[in-house]
Amino acid sequence: MAVAERFEELQAAAQATNWRGRSGRLYALELLPVDQFSLADGELYLLAAAHRVLWVGTLDEIVAEALARSQFRLALGAADSAFRVAAPTNEIERMTLVWDLEGAEPATGLSLA
Repeated sequence: MAVAERFEELQAAAQATNWRGRSGRLYALELLPVDQFSLADGELYLLAAAHRVLWVGTLDEIVAEALARSQFRLALGAADSAFRVAAPTNEIERMTLVWDLEGAEPATGLSLA
């Protein structure tokens, strides 16, 4: 079972894209197919176009707030990439993460060496 779990971790890492937040922190975002994109409860998403963040948020925000719904619809119409990142359960940590990702950009020049 440990081998299977490790394989899943490696597969997820291979599909991840590194982005650098406003704070300089690096995030491994899971790339999702835009044409099959759907929201799941408890997850945090980022929509981008040409490596520019258009929207960061959760399903709960879209359901609860009309402004968030409107921003999400506009972003979804223009997005050429979608990503998922595990959302913290702590509200302050989640809001901080959203703020950091709203100013994120793809990280380049990273090396595994």
